[in-house]
Amino acid sequence: MARSVYVAGLGPGVGKSTVALGLVELLSRQVARIGVFRPLLAGPGDDALLTLLTERYPVMAGYAESFGVTAAEAGSLIADGKWEDLISRIVERYREVERRCASVVVIGSDFLGGPASGGDEMPRELAFNTRLATEFGSVVIPVVSGGGRTDETLGAAARSAYHSLSDLGATVLAVIANRVPDGVGAQADAGLPVPMWSIPEVAAVAAPTVAEVAAAMDATVVTGTDSALDRDVLDYVVGAAHVPTLLEHLTDGTLLITPGDRADLLVAASAAHAAGNVTLAGLVLTLGEFPDPRAVAVIERLNTGLAMLVVRSDSYHTIATAARIEARLSTRTPRKVQAALGAFEESVDTAELARLLDVARSSRVTPLMFENDLIDRARAERRHLVLPEGTEERILRAAETLLRRGVADLTLLGDPAEITRRARELGVSIGDARLVDPATSEWRDGFAERYAELRRKRGVTLDLAYDVVRDVNYFGTMMVAEGLADGMVSGATHTTAATIRPAFEIIRTTPDVSVASSVFFMLLADRVLVYGDCAVNPDPDAEQLADIALSSARTAAAFGIEPRVAMLSYSTGSSGAGADVEKVAAATALVQKRRPDLPVEGPIQYDAAVDPAVAATKLPHSEVAGKATVFVFPDLNTGNNTYKAVQRSANAVAVGPVMQGLRRPVNDLSRGATVKDIVNTVAITAIQAAVR
Repeated sequence: MARSVYVAGLGPGVGKSTVALGLVELLSRQVARIGVFRPLLAGPGDDALLTLLTERYPVMAGYAESFGVTAAEAGSLIADGKWEDLISRIVERYREVERRCASVVVIGSDFLGGPASGGDEMPRELAFNTRLATEFGSVVIPVVSGGGRTDETLGAAARSAYHSLSDLGATVLAVIANRVPDGVGAQADAGLPVPMWSIPEVAAVAAPTVAEVAAAMDATVVTGTDSALDRDVLDYVVGAAHVPTLLEHLTDGTLLITPGDRADLLVAASAAHAAGNVTLAGLVLTLGEFPDPRAVAVIERLNTGLAMLVVRSDSYHTIATAARIEARLSTRTPRKVQAALGAFEESVDTAELARLLDVARSSRVTPLMFENDLIDRARAERRHLVLPEGTEERILRAAETLLRRGVADLTLLGDPAEITRRARELGVSIGDARLVDPATSEWRDGFAERYAELRRKRGVTLDLAYDVVRDVNYFGTMMVAEGLADGMVSGATHTTAATIRPAFEIIRTTPDVSVASSVFFMLLADRVLVYGDCAVNPDPDAEQLADIALSSARTAAAFGIEPRVAMLSYSTGSSGAGADVEKVAAATALVQKRRPDLPVEGPIQYDAAVDPAVAATKLPHSEVAGKATVFVFPDLNTGNNTYKAVQRSANAVAVGPVMQGLRRPVNDLSRGATVKDIVNTVAITAIQAAVR
């Protein structure tokens, strides 16, 4: 079992941040107590990667505890010849982190020597990192650059990395080549006794954002929202020629650099972007000159959504500065983080890597472990889902994340031109999504005929059905019913009724239940509970309550939660009486009759269901009391209020509502759903589709 894995970069700019991020993500699915450690902080300011990892993941040590020494401290000790003191200080700091964690990811140092090292920088760096890995008891994953390599030279670089580290006494777990050119890597044969994986060059990871360019150039932001500043800069063009010549050189992701007095170029480039001829990254105006207000007024009317920056330098020095800017993974670049994770998970056999690390899975399930497991399971059995609200900003941002992480294939509904325009405004990439307009789709006639057939007894004519299926929720539901999609997620801008009514009419419930219902996954600090029904059925009778319990137990089992069902009431056992208690008792008897293998207890109060001490007093011989995982509420009023009370009071994460009991999965979003909520719900829906 490897308690510690050391990521060592063999050369500058190899992209070990992507590998470190991917490893922490992988381990966060396995262990509740994870640590990250930087032996050496290279610069005087905050380390962007360490900040990202300590804020994104529930690590057991904060930023200030997660590094060994600063570059200044290391330089002083090295200058005095105190190498062993330096090693001892770093190891002591590492042990403080390790004692609190089940597993630690160590991000190797950046180069110590610099230009004055006399050419011995690489050997010294390699020896330094190998020594630390040995002292830490870490296995090592070297990261080599794939830039400019062929299959032959990439294999040679991997062999060199492996043998260089092994000869110094390191235990090499695997070799990863990063930023590998297209078409290279698949045939690279390193002939090593350990796996080798190649991560391709991904523009969304390697390219700086407009915000990073602005910071590096000390630019003044004239216009531009956060979305505009988050765009990736894939190329630079200096505007000095006439308009037709400029337009020939503009490509997607271009940052236009031009003097502020060239209003003709600014307006022309903005018009090309607004027309969809090209998707620019932004505009940089040199020489400290602000554009003519009349030109700015025209550009604003074009509604490009582009950032406009003003810098003091001339065009030559501006482009020279831009060429030196390096993109970084940080808390300020969430899209870049998702792209990096997507590249890592697509290229590295994470199941094999987890096996090699041999980290024992924690019995405690944290919210992050549960959420990451959702993504992992959805990726493993990729399904096709339809998102009806194709022009909504949160949906588009979630779609980009889902596609980059390989969570699901997607269809977005709406006018394709409008969806594309909106995505361009936001600077998000949805290139792999299928765009379908219900109004003009070739499927509309067939959907109308099928819907009219299903609803004929309700008086639905073909003409009426033709109008109904134009609605995005009805159209999306018909796609699911006809097998053109495996599931649907909607509700970011629609009501719950508008989202699930089509499912009740078209998809309908499974044969063994009388009602569709919902659950929330309640992610507490150390476990995941299932609450049902908190969103759909106002006052279920005993038979419906039994159906909700059975559906909830199946949902829990599908997501790796052992179902132990508590049928909740204000009374435990036979201590109370009344119609409400009798309903719960009758429902419990029905569940026991239909699923004698399922642990179920009821009526039972919440405290007796969740607290072992209370359970020992009230129901000492129950296999559910004190350890329930599925909580079935007697009515919607109780369930909805309880889940919200626990969510707010216990600082729990509530994932849902997750619909259950339907023949095919359709899930509803809260209209206040965040991008993360949407990603989680899509992953859940994909898993439901795979289980079905």
